[in-house]
Amino acid sequence: MNIRLDGRVALVSGAAQGIGRAIAHTLRDAGAKVFLTDIDEAGLKATGTALDLPAYPVDLADRDAVHVMVEDVAAAGGSLDIVVHAAGGTRGQAGRPIDQIDQPAWHGIFEANVDGAFWLAQAATPLMRGRGKGRIVAIASGAGLRPSLTGIQAYAAAKHALVGLVRQLSWELGPQGITVNAVAPGFLRSNPTAERQWEAMGRDGQERLVQSIHTRRLGSPEDIAAATLFLASDQASWISGQVLSVDGGRS
Repeated sequence: MNIRLDGRVALVSGAAQGIGRAIAHTLRDAGAKVFLTDIDEAGLKATGTALDLPAYPVDLADRDAVHVMVEDVAAAGGSLDIVVHAAGGTRGQAGRPIDQIDQPAWHGIFEANVDGAFWLAQAATPLMRGRGKGRIVAIASGAGLRPSLTGIQAYAAAKHALVGLVRQLSWELGPQGITVNAVAPGFLRSNPTAERQWEAMGRDGQERLVQSIHTRRLGSPEDIAAATLFLASDQASWISGQVLSVDGGRS
């Protein structure tokens, strides 16, 4: 299957590193006109320079800023056909006992993973509705389907919420030609936080994790990007409300 996105305009959040950066690269190589956004200005600038793509630093928790950014992207691109929400993650947090979690730590993870996804969809929907088609893909996690390996209560809860949001938006937006899906990655060594988690497992823990994966290997950001490319394509036009686990069979 040769998937092409020529003539499509895509916006990728969380593009400063890891999965988001790989998705932007893959969509660009498939012919899409790609715009980048992330809260990490330095990382975003580096990605934009490396991929020669326009970048918009934005805190996705800020609803008004997201709406302005999406309007700017649509004006610069001439349309907006694809939105990929790869921002989120653990915000540098580590697992702690329940009695040690304060309000900023809890809400910070929800803002990045859930609020940002909703504001992006809210801003993009009128543009897609006017064209009678669109693709929204959220990067969820295996932690949105079962307890999280991170041990972070807010992360597990936020990713479960993101999966629920994807299914609700699919129901609401499907009649308007807009599909909404999620990709749920397994454990990837895709960013500094994940690398710290990997090291903390120790050799025995690392081996147990790899042996629990059917393919006996960890995935890569490119594995997630390939699944996202498919869900963003015309070939996936009758797929919506789904959560595609890309985890080597672990789920």
